[in-house]
Amino acid sequence: MPHLPATGGRDVHTVRFPVGRPPATVDVLIVGAGPVGLAAATELTARGIRVAVVDRARTATLVRAGAMGHTPRVVEHFRRWGVLQRIREAWTYPPEWNRGTRLVTSLTGHELVPVPRPSFRGSGAPEHAADEALRRPQTVLQQVFLDHLAEHGVGVAGGWELQELAEDGEGVSAGVADVHSGERRTVRAAYVLGTDGGSSTTRRLAGIDREGDHATEKRLRLIVRTGDISDRVGPAPSATNIVFNHRASGFLAAVSPREWRVYAGPYPLDHEPTEDELLAIGRAAFGFDLDLELVSATTFYHATRIATTFRKGRILLAGDAAHVRTPGGNLGEGIGDVANLGWKLAAVLAGHAPDTLLDSYDQERRPHNRRVADHSLERSRRSQTALAEIRAGGIPDDADLGDAAVRRRAEIGERLRRDHTGGAGVTFDERYDASDVIWYEEGQLASEPGWRPDVYEDDPRPGHRAPDGRIDPHGSTLHDRIGTSFALLVLTEDPTGRPAEDSTEDPTGRPAEDSTEDPTGRRAGDSTDEPAGRPAEDLIRDRPVVDAFTREAASRSLPLTVIHLTDPDARAVYGAAHVLIRPDQHVAWRGSVLPDGGARAVLDRVLGRARSGTAAQALGAVPAQRVL
Repeated sequence: MPHLPATGGRDVHTVRFPVGRPPATVDVLIVGAGPVGLAAATELTARGIRVAVVDRARTATLVRAGAMGHTPRVVEHFRRWGVLQRIREAWTYPPEWNRGTRLVTSLTGHELVPVPRPSFRGSGAPEHAADEALRRPQTVLQQVFLDHLAEHGVGVAGGWELQELAEDGEGVSAGVADVHSGERRTVRAAYVLGTDGGSSTTRRLAGIDREGDHATEKRLRLIVRTGDISDRVGPAPSATNIVFNHRASGFLAAVSPREWRVYAGPYPLDHEPTEDELLAIGRAAFGFDLDLELVSATTFYHATRIATTFRKGRILLAGDAAHVRTPGGNLGEGIGDVANLGWKLAAVLAGHAPDTLLDSYDQERRPHNRRVADHSLERSRRSQTALAEIRAGGIPDDADLGDAAVRRRAEIGERLRRDHTGGAGVTFDERYDASDVIWYEEGQLASEPGWRPDVYEDDPRPGHRAPDGRIDPHGSTLHDRIGTSFALLVLTEDPTGRPAEDSTEDPTGRPAEDSTEDPTGRRAGDSTDEPAGRPAEDLIRDRPVVDAFTREAASRSLPLTVIHLTDPDARAVYGAAHVLIRPDQHVAWRGSVLPDGGARAVLDRVLGRARSGTAAQALGAVPAQRVL
């Protein structure tokens, strides 16, 4: 049995990319083996797509790792890919160090805003999602994804850089070279996906510009290494802290039992702080004098740079290659890109959809990333203003326990509490409200409340993330049941006679109208957004809708899961009898009856065929896009 370190899991300090040559032909070539690139390979492999990954580097190291915190929405995708438990087990510091994000004067100083600690017997479930957020370094994700891909025979080649891209009507020829030997190869692919970071070679070779404001100053993300400091911080110190004092500010976060992330700056763009200056900031963050080693210093900027398009022909961008913003949850947008793009690429390559479906990737993801980036930049500026005002008003020394110092810390805490806004909207509200492949309801876009970064309520309208919930007593969720296919959610009355909780009015306040059923399953006078409140004798109306979707999906060889739920709470949340959910867990259509054109019209819209006309429809299920 392998020896487990003190963390109880695996210490992932260095990730070594496999050594080998990229294949000559592949469906999708992914450039960049960071978490987003490897996640894309995982997503596409699960859909039967042949992928290969290349990266200029041969290793990735913990001490330069970027992402640490992963939102519940990101965890939903880890769960769907079947890698969540492996990620959970790959601790790089003991899990009991996780005590929430504490706002403190220093690690050993004073807590400015009390944070509830985990309760040993606590049973509170996370809101809106089945799983809590988690913290793991970027190298953990890379190692888990690499192990998963190796088990599925997916080629990942370290030490190969992209040098050329040549696109034609049938695919892309990508010229890659071994950075050590100079050996050159050409990889022929149907599509190339660039996930190669903010300085993306893929983006440059494709000729895609970026827009947004350049930074006027810079900051540094430090990794410092300590000795044994348990005599000062205890055996289980707080792993995640935001520090406010006169020398240090920002995160002090553990990445291993001996290595911590510290933030320094801002500095003028041309200023190079000395090592002694940076180590002094690190000591101020800990709150006591200690021996520190500066392991790495990475420059980052509070700025927004977003590609002018996420798609140019057969070249696609995701993650930092597509959008760079003020730090704080960036990986979540990259994982969201992967989930949105993965099923669309698979549908095009399988012949279920025309190539134009990929246009919706840019339509949907770029506005979402712009919203989040604008919020992040505004939040950063507010935080800097607050820090300056707090420092101007004075921050007592940690050793000062006098009444005036206690009052001042309380004032600072109250200021931070007032300024703090939650991020539920950033986490869950990745709404797509300008897409050609969503069947929006009449008047929906004009009546929807505006996007807010701090507010989220489960929203079942088309374009929104499908609300999740437990659907069996053993823990499975609706998202688990959806899996990787399209899903038709059928919200029926409970045949046992359990009373429904919802009313017969739809969300717009219109009464439901009853009439005679027509052969398509529609009733005269019905709108497609009729609510779920139906008497039990009307349940037979489910069958024409379900049969229409299952027949139409079968005729296209399109995977479709039909999910019957009788829980009145589910019906109350979704507000309609039927809901079509995409493989990325977004609502594509909902209604109690079919619209004009029936299930065919809905699937044509959702698969991007409505724009491409009869010629594209005539293609049927011929997989014309693969590179053989």
